[in-house]
Amino acid sequence: MRSIISQLKEKIQFKKNNFHPFIKGIYYAAFTITSLAFFLGAFYFRTGISPWLQVLIYLGIGSLCFFVFQFLGAWLSIIFKKIPAIFYSISLALLAGLYLAAQMRFNWPDAIYSQSILLGISILSLIYGGLFCLVDKRPGKLFYGALIVIGLLLSYWTLEPLINSGEDPHMLNLDNFSIDNLPTIQEDNPSQKGNYSFEYFTYGSGNDQRRPEYNEQVKLTTQPVDASLLLPEWKGRKKKWREKYWGFGIENAPINGRVWMPLKGNKLPLIMIVHGNHSMEHHSDPGYQYLGELLASRGFITVSVDENFINGTWSGDFRGKEMPARAWLLLKHLKQWEQWTNNPSSELFEKADLNNVILIGHSRGGEAVSIAAAYNKLNHFPDNAQVKFDFHFGIQGLIAIAPTDARYFRRIELEDVSYLSIQGTYDADEASFFGLRQYQRVSFSDRTNHMKSGILIHKANHGQFNSIWGRRDFGEPYGWFLNTGALLSGEDQRQVAKVFISAFAERVFNQKPYDSIFSQPYLAQDWLPKTFYLSNYQNANSEFIIDYEDGIDLANKTNAFIKSDGIQIWREEELKMRDGGVQGTNAVILGWDDTNEGSQPSYSIDFKDSILIQKESDFIFSVGRYDSEQIDLNGQEPIDIKIDIETSSGHYELFMSDTKNLAPLLKIKYMKFPVMNTSFGSDWEVNMETVALPFRSSANKKTYLKKLRFSFINSSKGMIALDNIGFRHSIRSSER
Repeated sequence: MRSIISQLKEKIQFKKNNFHPFIKGIYYAAFTITSLAFFLGAFYFRTGISPWLQVLIYLGIGSLCFFVFQFLGAWLSIIFKKIPAIFYSISLALLAGLYLAAQMRFNWPDAIYSQSILLGISILSLIYGGLFCLVDKRPGKLFYGALIVIGLLLSYWTLEPLINSGEDPHMLNLDNFSIDNLPTIQEDNPSQKGNYSFEYFTYGSGNDQRRPEYNEQVKLTTQPVDASLLLPEWKGRKKKWREKYWGFGIENAPINGRVWMPLKGNKLPLIMIVHGNHSMEHHSDPGYQYLGELLASRGFITVSVDENFINGTWSGDFRGKEMPARAWLLLKHLKQWEQWTNNPSSELFEKADLNNVILIGHSRGGEAVSIAAAYNKLNHFPDNAQVKFDFHFGIQGLIAIAPTDARYFRRIELEDVSYLSIQGTYDADEASFFGLRQYQRVSFSDRTNHMKSGILIHKANHGQFNSIWGRRDFGEPYGWFLNTGALLSGEDQRQVAKVFISAFAERVFNQKPYDSIFSQPYLAQDWLPKTFYLSNYQNANSEFIIDYEDGIDLANKTNAFIKSDGIQIWREEELKMRDGGVQGTNAVILGWDDTNEGSQPSYSIDFKDSILIQKESDFIFSVGRYDSEQIDLNGQEPIDIKIDIETSSGHYELFMSDTKNLAPLLKIKYMKFPVMNTSFGSDWEVNMETVALPFRSSANKKTYLKKLRFSFINSSKGMIALDNIGFRHSIRSSER
């Protein structure tokens, strides 16, 4: 045995075997690359212990692995003697070490990881090999010096894209799509500080070992709640390590929150904000301070809720199974406020109006607020009737910031609640506007004054809506590959959030007429950073006469006959997201190319029965750019739509360009390297926007709709999706 060990030692001793110095360089390059992989994996992988202590542990494991497999590799040379031992040692040690590093949360895609390793070892081999040869005074100093220079140049070429923030490869000129002479908004800028002073405090368990703000700093102490039946997946390794980190289990889930309380009267509207699934060790709830302070200054109690303890971590992610718990915990916070506001001995007695509540959620929190609104009306947990519900609060509005939509296995249908979702086109975490799927599942009865809106913000990402999540939607070191050069600044992105979220709160609680900026965001251009905003908007007075949900017959609908003229592409389909998922609505796809013909393409709808319409309404439809290999498009062609409306009282002409220019095709480059963008699907998807054109009939008698014709003017070629054609009436259906 000693003889074999002596042979192994001798085979990997460079001096004794008199290996060429360049081989030594390759060996040390392999060791450096392996160590670097362990270092980065340890430093950027949060487990709750000191990053530097974790680095030492990882480097120790990596070094041990490298040297063990180095000896095993040398042992192979005893069997296969034709190949030098150092080849086996380097190869086996490198492969084993890098595989282990990858398993210990290095977190790069396999293709990029392997390519980076090959490139890294090549560069370091050139640099180290050249240096060893120069130190060893080998002949050919110029040659070895050139190898070092080449290695340094290659290292710069490799690292420069990671150091650089990236680029915007799809530059668009917003001025080409702007509308002149837009009407002014009479209301004040909702993102400006309001008239009320406020105080800040926290409430919580009072003994949180990780969060001093929920320990000795709490103003009000709360009792924990048992969420074990809502999150039975809290078990095994997740249970062990989470409870070791937090000091409590899911059966003692804390009710922790940070509060911005207006110094103004009693019975104030209440707003709850809940974060998403950021790393649990990187606490997310402080990141909405900018909203808390703004909304409190406008007279609304605002609470940022702590649910970090059920977020993803190194010991595992619940993969959406925790969504019921996220929603239920929000309602338990409202229950706590109900106890305070109904208790004469509480300093919060009669402070909160639990009949006027808005829930705001970000990411998975954005899906959780819809689930909470649905649970709020139930008497039992639908997934386990052992859990009784007793909530029934007055939830008047929901705001979903870059939400998920399919983490919970149930698709939530909502009625008579106002809904707003905002989303960035450069969101690398939730790469499609999933909030619009929930938007499609919100309905209104005739008795309400509710509205729903979805605002797509070009160049906004996922994280910057939270002030501490940052510009990278992925953690380091994978986040280095994100193309952040195209993004809005964090300040600008949060300004967008302030405008729309505050306007929504004022609209819901105080009935201020901010609807116009949700249906046409450019009316608020003086308050917003300069970028593209695509808006979907409906209220209880919106009625569709064609929505493409009634079968596959293109020409014969339930209430209409349809034909086209000069249209090369005409089909109906369920709109898709960039990854192939569905948007939750059908539309007609129309494409034309009359470059050589000179005809005007059109799409006509003849109604089988005349449809009564109000004399003063908005004619509405949804439209979005489409892309196709069948028509050579660049996505920026000017497209105007003329709508001819034939009624019993006469003929009317409307032009889309009077209120809106169709936004260009918004193409995205999420990652710096093209090979990494394929995981997101296409670089574009159909982004619909609602168009509303004032319709005014001059007749003194009832007006009936007979025919519509959409003509595509000022554009020799183009391709669009068209949906949800109808009218938005000035009075409710029940009043007609």
